[in-house]
Amino acid sequence: MVDYREHIARLDRAVIWTRESPPGPVTVFPDGCMDLIWTEGTLLVAGPDSRPFHTVSGGSEYVGIRFAPGAAPRLLGLPASELLDQRVPLADVLPSRQARELAARIDDAPDREHALETLAMRLAADAGRADPVPTAIADFIAAGATVAETAARVGISTRMLHRRSLSAFGYGPKMLARVLRFQRALAALRTGLPAAETAAVTGYADQAHLSRELRDLAGCSVRSLQTG
Repeated sequence: MVDYREHIARLDRAVIWTRESPPGPVTVFPDGCMDLIWTEGTLLVAGPDSRPFHTVSGGSEYVGIRFAPGAAPRLLGLPASELLDQRVPLADVLPSRQARELAARIDDAPDREHALETLAMRLAADAGRADPVPTAIADFIAAGATVAETAARVGISTRMLHRRSLSAFGYGPKMLARVLRFQRALAALRTGLPAAETAAVTGYADQAHLSRELRDLAGCSVRSLQTG
């Protein structure tokens, strides 16, 4: 049985999570987020997903910090598009010696959650003041604004919006909208809301549209999500 816990981090727009699970397959669904993950003495960066990510857990302990859409690239110093659908060692992103030292610090910490959170806060402080544009883009799109409306509200062209979205989220604004809508639908389905009602309240044209999107973004059916 999977033991998963999470809580709001001290760092703005981030969540600390832990997971212990028995050996076996693990599937992660797209959510527009990026994560910094400690496991077995290694720090990994999980890029944004555009499709379900399948891996096999060896029953290890995982401690992670999940950054809201658009928040992590500033901390890591590279565009999210370079990590799309990838899981890479932190040593591939930061200087290898620095990455090893950071991993060792968390290995030796009596409270790994606190240590990882402190590391993220240090990266944020080193990165300087946050750019408000990615947050604004994500918020407008999450609220249902079109690409044109989002660009106008942020004060940039639609072409610039696309470029900024690739850098901040790993994909364009239309794909981000699909991912965020999928997450709303997933949350609704897991409460037991019927598929037709879920489609209606989360912005899908109909139940068939919802089913197609779940197949594309989750790789499974509505029924499997409701019972999984």
